[in-house]
Amino acid sequence: MDEEKNNEQEVVNTNTNANTNTTAEINSEKKGFNITSMILGIVSIVFLWVWSVSLPCSIMAIIFSVAGKHNGGRGMGVAGLVLGIIALVLLVVIFVLVVTLGVTIFNSLDLNTLSSSYYY
Repeated sequence: MDEEKNNEQEVVNTNTNANTNTTAEINSEKKGFNITSMILGIVSIVFLWVWSVSLPCSIMAIIFSVAGKHNGGRGMGVAGLVLGIIALVLLVVIFVLVVTLGVTIFNSLDLNTLSSSYYY
């Protein structure tokens, strides 16, 4: 009788350990998402002047932050989300400023004066 109870307890303990390990693995994956989000957010801010690096990093930072938002490491996930959004907004502002500056410079040129100077 005692052997049966011990066997039952071992089965229950094994099942509990299996469930705990699965939960720990899921939490570590979510923490990994949050850490990745924070790192990508930092990279997107640091390389803001290289839009081909900053744009994908900021988008991935937002995606990874949303993917890992419910479990451990929430502070890092929120940091990644905020940095990703800030980088994305700054990229849009810089793009608008560069296009506006380019249009302003192009419109300020007097093309008739430039072309007539070649014929003298």
